Amino acid sequence: MNIPAPVAQVVRGFAMGAADIVPGVSGGTVALVLGIYDRLINNVRLGARGLKQLLTGDIASFKETLVRIEWVWLISLLGGILVAVAALSSVLEQLLDDEPVKMSALFIGLVVGTIYVAIRMLDRIDATTVAIMLGVGVALFLLLGLKSDTVVADDAAEVVTRSPLIFFLVGAIAICAMILPGISGSFLLVMMGMYTEVLGAVNDRDVVSLGAFAVGAVLGLALFSTLLHWLLDNYHNWVIAAMVGLMLGSTRVLWPWPNGTNTTTLSAPADDVAFPLLLAAIGVVVVIAVEMLSTKLSAADESA
Repeated sequence: MNIPAPVAQVVRGFAMGAADIVPGVSGGTVALVLGIYDRLINNVRLGARGLKQLLTGDIASFKETLVRIEWVWLISLLGGILVAVAALSSVLEQLLDDEPVKMSALFIGLVVGTIYVAIRMLDRIDATTVAIMLGVGVALFLLLGLKSDTVVADDAAEVVTRSPLIFFLVGAIAICAMILPGISGSFLLVMMGMYTEVLGAVNDRDVVSLGAFAVGAVLGLALFSTLLHWLLDNYHNWVIAAMVGLMLGSTRVLWPWPNGTNTTTLSAPADDVAFPLLLAAIGVVVVIAVEMLSTKLSAADESA
């Protein structure tokens, strides 16, 4: 019995939305596991092209591009993401606060499983591929270490002090995390010192700052998706290797000890080690099971 394609896509979106809530993980990671990454980037690129055509007044080409976009596929995916964020945000945040080590162990297991799946996507593993994986991984690992805390203090002031230009640039950068495995957009905001600024703009209904952030996000996504689509077409093996590197580097945030995803500081395993290791192993198994499920979901898409 085949799963209806829209339902399959909502399931995918739900998994992506759940991943976006976790620091150090992104929806792009899940898209990679589910085998829809190239398709997602292609649809986002078409949307970017359509926006450009609309802004330049090329209405005929704009209409042609709209027809090429897989709207049912995209809307179903987005629906799943929104449901996951609404349903799981408070639950996951509570679990991360109450059981930081155990939850981080589960997440790092999920990422390790994803790395295994991504490596299998490589056409070949040669010296260049290994160098890209290690180079990107080490670079991100060191970059994440520049800031020890990944969360904002509860008493931090949520006020806007930066110019709209900064909001524009931050929006363009942060949105890239949505489609890149290995790092979340919220963590990028924390690293750039803009998390409380964005929250302050939301709370104060600062239309100018939020508008600048949104325009930056749209432009950043348009440019980055176009570049990424070209890279996937021409250097697919190298791009996948770089994504493996991103996920390797992100394990600095997900390492369970000393305090889970709340810090990038690393320490040796302590206290209860057996149960976190079991959770990590479960995470790896879950990813492999999800990959197997994705085969059925792909079959549903093809039969739709």
